[in-house]
Amino acid sequence: MKVLVLNSGSSSIKYQLFHAANWRVLAAGAVNRIGEPRGEFSGRWRDADGEEQGFALDQTIANHREGLGRIVARLRETQVLAGEGDLTAIGHRVVHGGEAFQRPTLIDGAVMAVIRGMSPLAPLHNPANLAGIEVALNLFPGVPQVAVFDTAFHQTMPPAAYRYALPEELYKAHRVRRYGFHGTSHAYVSRRAAALLGKAPQECNLITLHLGNGASATAVRGGESIDTSMGLTPLEGLVMGTRCGDLDPAIHFYLANNLGMDIQALDDLFNRRSGLLGLCGVNDMREIHRRIGQGDSAAALALEVFCHRLRKYLGAYWVELGRLDALVFTGGIGENDAEVRARTCAGLEGMGILLDEAANQARGQGERRVTRAESPVAVLVIPTNEELEIARQTLEAIERIDSRSGMFPASSTVS
Repeated sequence: MKVLVLNSGSSSIKYQLFHAANWRVLAAGAVNRIGEPRGEFSGRWRDADGEEQGFALDQTIANHREGLGRIVARLRETQVLAGEGDLTAIGHRVVHGGEAFQRPTLIDGAVMAVIRGMSPLAPLHNPANLAGIEVALNLFPGVPQVAVFDTAFHQTMPPAAYRYALPEELYKAHRVRRYGFHGTSHAYVSRRAAALLGKAPQECNLITLHLGNGASATAVRGGESIDTSMGLTPLEGLVMGTRCGDLDPAIHFYLANNLGMDIQALDDLFNRRSGLLGLCGVNDMREIHRRIGQGDSAAALALEVFCHRLRKYLGAYWVELGRLDALVFTGGIGENDAEVRARTCAGLEGMGILLDEAANQARGQGERRVTRAESPVAVLVIPTNEELEIARQTLEAIERIDSRSGMFPASSTVS
């Protein structure tokens, strides 16, 4: 009962191998700089005595086929994977599933065609995800393989939340709507939050904040996403490392008319030169805190803008939910930055958030509550684990195989 999780990027493949009986990580690593003169292959695994071993190699890796081939060879050399028969399933991260996929989906030719058709909505991600899928299908033709979509968790949003106020033809003919991203992370931490609260997911109203170089907020009611901050693309919503987040659309026209900026220049500006980087020159929150300590006013403003946008979404989603059981912080900033958590929750005592300053400042504690025991609304810090979520969803999809015939259901989409 082993599940291999693959996350294929344009020049990388990340992997984790899980033992499905207890979800222990047997091996993990990554191939990076695929197609470049100097590639990188690193990983770790547990030997027969349970001791963790590791390696880091500089190797030229021509393409995804070669990269995945080296991963498989290493898994076999270290004896954590005996062969194809030792694998229950392979789970693939796929960024964009559009409206076609609401659940983990067994991969076949028709599913791959739909993923390919979503590429205009995620041109940097879906083609790379497909490259990994195609190689894995060739290497493991007898192993069931499942696509887990970043967008799927948000397919429960109602039309009022996902439709833009644009002509209907743009939605019907060109799929212009809000999709949301980071869905695998939001799904994982919302389920863990329910467990920490001692409730079923169906009983919980949550706001989950995935805060890293990319950042998004999600309102979760009864285990389902009802609204999220990212939109047609990951550019909408919160302030991020290099992305601006919410913006007056007329700024596009202003910059084009007055600065002569074309579409490519605007794309570069909003996606790669804005956000925290645009405000203060750096996109690493740790460096921003260091600069604030030295009296850097631009860094101080960047932090204020970042937290101000967070609080706006927190208030909006609180009203939308009507009742809140917990606010959840995850991602590199959400898990590790006590100052961001404190600023986000400041002044919310009247709304039921009573932060425990000592608990909030504590580091390296894993899953934890950082509000006082009497706080009506819990604030939780939950390290995300998207790979584990993909592995679990993959196995759930495989377990839907028709037990009577041993065959996959006629429909590829698991419902």
